[in-house]
Amino acid sequence: MQKITKWAVALSTAAMLAGCGDTLTEQAVIGGGAGVAVSHVTKGDLLTGALVGAVSNVAYCQKFPSRC
Repeated sequence: MQKITKWAVALSTAAMLAGCGDTLTEQAVIGGGAGVAVSHVTKGDLLTGALVGAVSNVAYCQKFPSRC
């Protein structure tokens, strides 16, 4: 089960970074979705995962807009 979790986290992170979004709202929603997915797989708190994912994706896309 541990191996599956690691792959799920890696794929979710890659998906989050690959789909940054064009607007601030899209970036937050995509990041939040990825955060919820990772939290669900790792049995963490979904709200915290959504918040961390949204903030992380927005911060990344704002800092590196050419990579999104």
